[in-house]
Amino acid sequence: MDSLEKRSTNSLYGNNHYETETIDQYEAYRDDDIPMSTEEKALVRKIDFFLMPLVCTIDFLQFVDKSCINYAAALGFKEDININGSQYSLISSIFYLGYLLFQLPNNYLLQRIPVGRYIGILVIIWGVMLTCTAAGKNFSQVAAFRFLLGFFEAGVYPSLTLLVSTFYRRSEQAARLGAFWICNGCALVIGGLITYGIDSMGDAHGIERWRWIMIILGAFTTFVGIFSFFFLIDNPKSPALHLNAEQEILVEERTRDNAVVRTTMIKKEHIYEALKEPRFWCFCFCCLFINLQNGAMTTYNTQFAMGFNFTGLEAVLLSIGTGAADIFFILIAIYSVRKTRQTIYTAIVLMIVDILGLILLQVIPDPHLKLIGFYLSWSYCAVYVLMVTSISNNVSGYTKKIFYNGMVMVFYTIGNFCGPLMILEHQAPNYTSAMITYICANCVVVILLFTARSQMAKVNRERLSSEAVVMTHVEDDLSDVQDINFLYRL
Repeated sequence: MDSLEKRSTNSLYGNNHYETETIDQYEAYRDDDIPMSTEEKALVRKIDFFLMPLVCTIDFLQFVDKSCINYAAALGFKEDININGSQYSLISSIFYLGYLLFQLPNNYLLQRIPVGRYIGILVIIWGVMLTCTAAGKNFSQVAAFRFLLGFFEAGVYPSLTLLVSTFYRRSEQAARLGAFWICNGCALVIGGLITYGIDSMGDAHGIERWRWIMIILGAFTTFVGIFSFFFLIDNPKSPALHLNAEQEILVEERTRDNAVVRTTMIKKEHIYEALKEPRFWCFCFCCLFINLQNGAMTTYNTQFAMGFNFTGLEAVLLSIGTGAADIFFILIAIYSVRKTRQTIYTAIVLMIVDILGLILLQVIPDPHLKLIGFYLSWSYCAVYVLMVTSISNNVSGYTKKIFYNGMVMVFYTIGNFCGPLMILEHQAPNYTSAMITYICANCVVVILLFTARSQMAKVNRERLSSEAVVMTHVEDDLSDVQDINFLYRL
C-alpha cells in the first residue's frame, strides 16, 4: 500500500505538536505501543476491577439464559409440553422477535437513562421472565415467556458495548470486548455442566428437570440484576473509582482517544449520516448473515451433536467442546489483532475457517468425525466480535454510535430469528439446505467486510494526504465524518 505522509495535529489525543505519520503506521495504529504511565496502569486496573467482572457476568447470563431451551430439549422439554420440531424452532425464533421490537425504544432509553441503572433493571426483569418460563405448560405459554425474555434481553449487548467504548481507549477495546464475548463460550461450557448436574437430580420435588434449569438460572440472574442496579458503574469519573488529580486528567485524555462523550441530545444529522454510509449497510448485512448460523448453532447445538450418533446427555457434554472452540477462536482473534493490528483482515480469515468447517460437516461421512467441522464452524463467533470491535473503534459521535449499535442489533435479531427456521427436521442429521445457505451467507460476509475496510482505508488515505490543519475537540461530539482528523482502525 502506498505510503502517504501527513502533518497532523493528532487532535484525538489533544496534542498540539506536529508529527509525521504514514498510512501504514496508522493502519497498524502504533499508539498502543506507547508505554503506559504508572498512573494510567493503575486507572485501567481500577476500571477493569469495577467494570469488567459485572460486564462479563451479565454477558454470560444473557447467553446461557437464552440458550437454556437448548439444554431443556435434552431433558424432555419437547415431550413434556407436547411440541414438534417446527414448534420448537418457532419457540426459539420468537425470542428474537421480542429482541427486534425493543431495539427502537432501547436506542432512546440509552441516551436518556443512566446506563448502569438501566442494565440492572433489564437484568432483573429478564431473570423474572426466565423463572416464569418454568411454569409454562404448553406451546403458547412457553412461546409468550420466550418473547418477553427476548424483549428484555435486547438492550444488553448495545449497552455493554457502549460501556466498553466509553471507558477504554480504542486500542484497549478489542481485548475487553473479546473478554466479555468469551463469556459466551464459558456459558456453553458451564451450561453443559449445569445440565449434567440437573439431570442427575431427576425430577426433584416433582418438578421436571428442564424446569429446574430455568428456575435456578432465573433466580441467579435476578440477583445479579439487583446487584448491578446498585453497583455497576457507567461513568469514567464515577466516585467508586476514587480518582486522584492525575487520573482525572487521564480520564479526559482517554475520552479524547475513544471519542465518546455522553450526551442526552439526540443529533438527527448523525443518524442521517450513518444511513448514507456504505459501510453502515455492509456491517448491518454482515451481522444478519453471520447470525443466520448463530441462531441455528445456539438453538440446535445439542441436537446437532445427537445427529453425530451421541446420546442426549453425551450431546450436552459435547457442548462443552463448542464452548472451548468459541473461547479458542476469540483468543486467536484477540492475539492476531494485537500482533497484526488488522481487525477486519483477521475477521475475514476466521470467516473462511467457518466456511471450511461447514463444508466439512457436509462431506465427512463418519458421524463422529463430523465434530471436526462442527468445532471449526464456531469461528464465526470471533468474526462477530471483531466486527463489533471495528464498529466500536470507528464510529464516533454519541448519537451515531448508539444508532449504529442499535441498527446492527436489528439485523442481528433478524438473522437469529430466521436461522433456526431454516433447520428442517426431515433433513436431519445433515440439514443440507440450511448448511448450504449458511455457507453462501458467510461468503457474502467476506465480501462485505472487505468492502467496509476498503471504504475506511480510502478515507484514511484522503485525510492523511490532505494539507489542511483543523483543530477539533472531542467535547464537540463530532461524528467520524465531521472530524477530519479522525482516522479509522482497519
